[in-house]
Amino acid sequence: MGTTLELDPITVEVIGKHLLAIAEEMEVLLVKASYSTNIKERRDCSTAILDRTGDVIAQGQHNPMHLGAVAGIVHEILRRHPLDSIRPGDVFVANDPYVGGNTHLPDVAVAAPIFDGERLFGFVTNAAHHAEIGGSPSAATDIYCEGLRIPTVRFYREGQLNQDVMDLFLVNCRVPGERQGDLRAQVAACNGGLERLAELFAKYGADVVLAAKEHLFRQAERQFRRAVEQVPDGRYEFEDVVDDDGIDEGPFTIRVAITTRGDQLTFDFTGTDPQVRGGINMVLDATRAVVQYAIKSILDPTLPPNSGFTRAVEIIAPPGTIAQSIPPGATMNRSDTAQRFVDVLYGALAQAIPERVPAASNGAICGCQFFGPGRGGSGYYTYLETIGGGSGARPTKDGLDGIPTHMSNTSNLPVEALETEYPLRVERYELIPDSGGIGKFRGGLGLRREYRILAEGSRLRTKGERHRSEPWGLAGGGPGQPGRNRLTSGAEERAVGSKAYNVPLQPGDVVRIDTPGAGGYGPPAERPRENVLWDLLEEKITLATAAQYGVVPEDGELAALSHRRHRETTGIAASAITDQRISE
Repeated sequence: MGTTLELDPITVEVIGKHLLAIAEEMEVLLVKASYSTNIKERRDCSTAILDRTGDVIAQGQHNPMHLGAVAGIVHEILRRHPLDSIRPGDVFVANDPYVGGNTHLPDVAVAAPIFDGERLFGFVTNAAHHAEIGGSPSAATDIYCEGLRIPTVRFYREGQLNQDVMDLFLVNCRVPGERQGDLRAQVAACNGGLERLAELFAKYGADVVLAAKEHLFRQAERQFRRAVEQVPDGRYEFEDVVDDDGIDEGPFTIRVAITTRGDQLTFDFTGTDPQVRGGINMVLDATRAVVQYAIKSILDPTLPPNSGFTRAVEIIAPPGTIAQSIPPGATMNRSDTAQRFVDVLYGALAQAIPERVPAASNGAICGCQFFGPGRGGSGYYTYLETIGGGSGARPTKDGLDGIPTHMSNTSNLPVEALETEYPLRVERYELIPDSGGIGKFRGGLGLRREYRILAEGSRLRTKGERHRSEPWGLAGGGPGQPGRNRLTSGAEERAVGSKAYNVPLQPGDVVRIDTPGAGGYGPPAERPRENVLWDLLEEKITLATAAQYGVVPEDGELAALSHRRHRETTGIAASAITDQRISE
């Protein structure tokens, strides 16, 4: 559907922003209409507009794990369904990571065709992480154990629900009402996008929008190639490890070689270990999403989220490895592996452009899943949570404390929402002192979250990384502190692995999740004394860590610093009020 229509830059920019706004509005609609806390509170979802070949025109900039991956569902729709069989009102659904559009089974993708009259323009699509998708609560050694596997099938035909598909989906899930609500929200988000696109076509005409799309792709490609040209030509290699796969002992090695030549980039994952039995394997769409994230975040964060900038990128991921798993490899916990892929990409890029690359962040999407009978023994509940950690110290600033990093951009689940909906009580939610690596700029701190179990029959599943390896520092900075999980039952406390399955729990048990910190940047001796003292005052470090900086507070020094900072802060506030009154 190429076009030679020429447009002025202002029209191209207006249409481009309009398309992005539609993608983002679809995401808001999905979040507002969904049932599960994982979507309506934590926003674990993405939305996009694609052309009829599967190229991304615009994508909501929320969840990096879905960057570019959503395109796979269009490729599979076109492979399985003849063009002349696709009609307005059709909706397709899929979750199989081995057919495209998804990277593990809980991410259910929905797509609906965009028509201009009888002409197929493209597709609106979204992917949402369903908190439970069936499968075994025990360790899975292949994708068949991980849950319901859906090929790309027609969910609605010309506006009419295929009830058989819905029934097949729901009968495989433990919380069918919640699943049905989330699926309906996904379809509603697609319908909202179709309405907005119809308005856009009515204003400009579909041919003008198509022409703008081509201009936007060319602009993104030119912008990206200019960014690549700023990277010195060469080959930059790095490796890191995944601790384990939840079944077999690791570590398992991830390797990358980044080659830059002129305005072309090649990412070669040759040498990465063979795929494993546990669910840490990555499909190619997941590896592609990580590469796109690293490119955008380090080379040029202003790159538009469309397929144009990927034209100068080559990815080599040998099949049968962790970088490109083949069926029936398990992929459930691929998000933690994706974090490690970011680490190796950043580690390689730090050799080429050290002034742009931060130290290693917490390197995990640490989390837990509680499941079992609902309150009073009625029904069934499943609660999924991923918890932030430290972000890596930057070449000019400290890392951030207790946030999701890199491929995770979901929010935390507010304690009030958690305790209202689930038989759990949160007893601690705090930063972990000393968990950030020391350096001229300190690494971000990890988080601690404690849950008390209130219901009989509950069980626990954990996911995470960096319990054995440490997030590395850069330019002389120290490593971040690893994470750990603990279970206290009565007087007994014991460790729980980073990828534990089906752990039985009793009422009164307390589960503690400690997420990793992040690496520091630069020599610790260059950190200003006042910054170390302020970290002490805020209880981000202890006296033992201050001593590693060579700082021992003198009598009254901390109190004096606190008083001065308070005076400066209140003085600024008072000055701002005075300025406002004068202006009024």
